[in-house]
Amino acid sequence: MTHINTKKYRGSRTCGGGTHKNRRGAGNRGGRGHAGANKHHFIRALKEGYRKGYIHKGFSRPQSLIKKQNNVNINELNELVEYLFEMNTEYIEKKDDVYIINLNSININKVLGSGMISKKIEITCSNFSKRAIEKIEQAGGKCIISSD
Repeated sequence: MTHINTKKYRGSRTCGGGTHKNRRGAGNRGGRGHAGANKHHFIRALKEGYRKGYIHKGFSRPQSLIKKQNNVNINELNELVEYLFEMNTEYIEKKDDVYIINLNSININKVLGSGMISKKIEITCSNFSKRAIEKIEQAGGKCIISSD
């Protein structure tokens, strides 16, 4: 069917494209590729979803599903536990030689196992890494997993 439409252009120089200067280079289409995305092709760029300086590749996870994770390493707890106890903070206690810390009250979600621990610490948190549990129990402490 398409050969019928092109048949009428047989013998013509420009095949319905106007003067011979038209359809020659990128100037007839306003530049190559995404040229003019912030200038003369702004609306086209918005419709197609691209703009100069803004390259969106792939999938964006909805912000409502992204939860901020607050983590702490055991070496940080080891360094700060005595200082926090001296400051009389409400989430840390001391019984005999064991420090008892409730990390849920200060919105810390997970305890990670980076570093060394030398003090006996009983930690209440919603999540622990395997290495953190091993190191805390080797030092004589305890890990209490709570669902707060």
